Amino acid sequence: MHSTAANAELALLVEVAGTPKPGNVDRERDLADLRFEQFLAGAVGARPGLDACCDPNFALGDGFERAVEGMAERADTNTQFGALLVLAPLVRAAATGELSRDRVREVVDGTTVADAAGFYRAFDHVDVFVGDPPEDAPDLDVRRGSDAVPAVEARDLTLADLMRDSADRDGVAAEWSRGFERTFAAGDRIATADGPLADRAADAFLALLAAEPDTLVAEKHGDDVARDVRERAADLHDATAGGGTDRDAVAAFAADLVDGGVNPGTTADLTAGALFVALERYGVDV
Repeated sequence: MHSTAANAELALLVEVAGTPKPGNVDRERDLADLRFEQFLAGAVGARPGLDACCDPNFALGDGFERAVEGMAERADTNTQFGALLVLAPLVRAAATGELSRDRVREVVDGTTVADAAGFYRAFDHVDVFVGDPPEDAPDLDVRRGSDAVPAVEARDLTLADLMRDSADRDGVAAEWSRGFERTFAAGDRIATADGPLADRAADAFLALLAAEPDTLVAEKHGDDVARDVRERAADLHDATAGGGTDRDAVAAFAADLVDGGVNPGTTADLTAGALFVALERYGVDV
């Protein structure tokens, strides 16, 4: 029987191994500033924090921060910040009860101001979005990192409050606020599909990308680019529905996104969460 934290670590490893995964690092493709092996290192480095997320006596925000810190130290960069934010409440739910959407909602609703502080401290370990905040940036700007904690405490904001406030512009925050609907649906898809697990993960990634614009792409490149990427993914997904993915066509799409510097990272984050659901809830194995 695999431990919950081990399944979370494996989910991170299988996610990056899946290929082709348009615009993202995978086992056949590096980016200019990120390499496949750095993601492997990041997953290993995150393990102590994932173990902490399993412990109900350990603040969830502190477990998340520990996972991010270990990831960044081992990979020497940010590799899986968003994926760890997806995984943290899923891991806590699975370790303290049944892994279900209802149980995950309970975990989210039970988050505290201390968890929100841990979330902000995690930004001290990585450059999630390069650049320092301008002097007039809002006091809750994530680029402030731990400097935002006094404002969080003064406003008595929980981590669930923070995610709710960002749900309209951030796909991971939307999952936190909407019961991880997309993550569980993609996990079901992976669990019921055939073939190697990494290939199923890549197919789930394409399906997620085809369904909604990636919010990281929208943040970095604008809504029009995000919509165009979604439409291209949908065309590929629809063309192969029921007949297996045309991996050559998806690989060409992947290369084109990499050449344009377009990285649907939020979709990769949800794929990691979906893999955890498949591994933990359904007992899928490699």
